[in-house]
Amino acid sequence: MPEPMEIDEPRGIKRKTPSSADESLPRRIKALDPDVVNKIAAGEIIVAPVHALKELMENAVDAGSTSLEVLVKDGGLKLLQITDNGCGINKEDLPILCERFTTSKLKTFEDLSSIATYGFRGEALASISHIAHLTVTTRTKDSECSWRAHYDGGKLSPAKPGQSPDPKSAAGRIGTQISVEDLFYNVPTRRKAFRSVSDEFNKIIDMVGRYAVHCTGVAFSCKKYGDPGTSIAVQSQASTIDRIRQIYGSAVSNELMEFTASDNRWGFKASGWATNANYHIKKTTLLIFINHRNVESSNIKKAVEQAYSAFLPKNGHPFVYLNLEVDPQRVDVNVHPTKREVNFLNEDEIIQSICENIRNKLTAVDTSRTFLTQTLLPGAPLVDDPSQQSGDSPSTKTLSASRRTPMRPYENNLVRTDASLRKITSMFPAVSQPFGLGVPSQSAPGNLQEPVYETGIREPTRCRLISVHQLRSAVKTDIHTELTDICATHTFVGIVDDNRRLAAIQAGVRLFLVDYGRASFEYFYQVGLTDFGNFGVIKFQPALNLRAVLKIAAEQARAASEDDDFDVDTVVDMVAGRLVERREMLVEYFSLEISPAGELLSIPLLLKGYTPSMAKLPQFLLRLGPHVDWTDEKPCFESFLRELATFYVPEQLPNTLGNDEAEEDTPDEVKARRAQVRRAVEHVLFPAFKSRLIATKSLMKGGVLELANLKGLYRVFERC
Repeated sequence: MPEPMEIDEPRGIKRKTPSSADESLPRRIKALDPDVVNKIAAGEIIVAPVHALKELMENAVDAGSTSLEVLVKDGGLKLLQITDNGCGINKEDLPILCERFTTSKLKTFEDLSSIATYGFRGEALASISHIAHLTVTTRTKDSECSWRAHYDGGKLSPAKPGQSPDPKSAAGRIGTQISVEDLFYNVPTRRKAFRSVSDEFNKIIDMVGRYAVHCTGVAFSCKKYGDPGTSIAVQSQASTIDRIRQIYGSAVSNELMEFTASDNRWGFKASGWATNANYHIKKTTLLIFINHRNVESSNIKKAVEQAYSAFLPKNGHPFVYLNLEVDPQRVDVNVHPTKREVNFLNEDEIIQSICENIRNKLTAVDTSRTFLTQTLLPGAPLVDDPSQQSGDSPSTKTLSASRRTPMRPYENNLVRTDASLRKITSMFPAVSQPFGLGVPSQSAPGNLQEPVYETGIREPTRCRLISVHQLRSAVKTDIHTELTDICATHTFVGIVDDNRRLAAIQAGVRLFLVDYGRASFEYFYQVGLTDFGNFGVIKFQPALNLRAVLKIAAEQARAASEDDDFDVDTVVDMVAGRLVERREMLVEYFSLEISPAGELLSIPLLLKGYTPSMAKLPQFLLRLGPHVDWTDEKPCFESFLRELATFYVPEQLPNTLGNDEAEEDTPDEVKARRAQVRRAVEHVLFPAFKSRLIATKSLMKGGVLELANLKGLYRVFERC
């Protein structure tokens, strides 16, 4: 009889163990091998390279470091090295440095109720030493040299077989350098789980960026092993706004608003920066630091998104950096192995208070913002949808494109200067009069006095004129993106030539020569478009006789003209009559007020802190007659604003640099005006260019010249 066919058991069914005599007996409980225990604990603490880096960075900050340098190879799996300039580690403590639960921050269990440091359990280095090759090089300020120690399984190990495991002396600076090599080398299943080293490196960049934003006064740098440049480079003097700009881009930093909240009942104090309603992205970017520890909180995230839901378009999300300080006695930090989560009392009340403050800030900004003005700021996205040109917020697609992570500069792109440091111009004698104000001169009508600034409360008027929208769109169409970024990030160097109106600026490693006359014209023309109908006012006290002012310019024009039929009175009457006839439109749209009797009461103020030379006022008013197209709306607005921008451009002044004789012959009024213009150019105009100038292609063609690029020198000399 044939044997029955053998059939395999279905897959997925657990096979039974062979029967034995001991099958019915309970299994004995045994203590796990210490090596297994330590590897299990290490797997809870160090889940990925970024968690090891987080622990090492927190230890470095706890050590009082003001500079952290991170070096990464293969996403941190091959090498993860962090160097700090903190207090260092005593040589006597090195033997137990990587043993579990050895710490300098905690002595008794009660200390957990008042813990104020990042680390406290003493598990980070121990966990790392069980799953990687760990090397520590450290030096204290009292030590004559550095000491280098190697660790394996929490114990000191020799650098090479046959050598002593004791720490060896080495050259090094004060501080600590920790090198983690071959992470998870003895946990192959965990090592194989990391398929993309680039993803792990991006997580490291994100973590370094978060702490770089929060830890003011600490410099951060992060780079890939073998790359000449750094992915993150933040100076210790950088402010929180500058740190956010360097890490997350100017599109975020330009739209930030500061918020604060506190309540003694709940024992908390919160501060931070959040984007306003002009900025939104597809995914919320939330940086939460509770008692200076980076954590995650789904409750805070949901509450913040709910607060923004009434202000942002559908699927729009904000950027928020929150620094929350809670009474340590109300916080339990020992709830998660990686300290990623914390629990604290009165969580709902604290979150509600913070979100209410953010909501009030958003409401205050929303009542005074002008959408069309914001779309012309550097870094703001351009919109192609005609519906957006009427003042609607930009589309999510456009904003998400502008939110992309900026390119990280290489080392040869870094500049060894700090724009916030004192400049040589600050050592020059101060000008007695405020800079930017017109200096009375013989050619100025009526020997004008300086204007007096007054602050008034007036609701902004939203412009709905199609012609103005079309002019704004024309500016956006003509944008030169690279030059706009240069203007938004430049550092002012100095004025080169007063007569030709040339100034030098530095952007990155490049030096440019800028015609600040043309740049001023572009800027004031754009201000005229964005602030259309909402200009400030320069009032004349007493009022000026319009015809007398026009007569000054007409006589100058006749002296320069070869036309014998040029009649001054006829020209003055024609221009004055045209301006008086259109005085209602001029005061409504341009704040240019003329009385029915022909008195000039005010002119528009485009930039507070800077007033153009009143010697140019007669020529400006005279040109409003023949050079403005009063017959058609769009050409009228465009030509008027161009004349207004020309009036606001700083005048050309005699250049006497290096010529002592010419300087002695220069009148005192010209010297004073030149000093005022120079200060206005450096402290008013170029900062204004940096904040809201859209550089056009025409400005690039004849207004900007690149003088030097340091990349070529870097290739030759490397790092000096």
